[in-house]
Amino acid sequence: MEEKIGHLKVNIFKIKNRCGYAAVCFDHLTEGKTQQEAYERMLKALRRTNKQEK
Repeated sequence: MEEKIGHLKVNIFKIKNRCGYAAVCFDHLTEGKTQQEAYERMLKALRRTNKQEK
């Protein structure tokens, strides 16, 4: 499944041998129990990165 955050593509996929999903975007990897949770954690990780760059 592919989502978008602005112009960035977010890949969300089921993790094998684990219960849950992972999201990969812009050298970030997040995990969550649901696809939505993984996506929301990715939003937070990208926001954190943007603050550090300024």
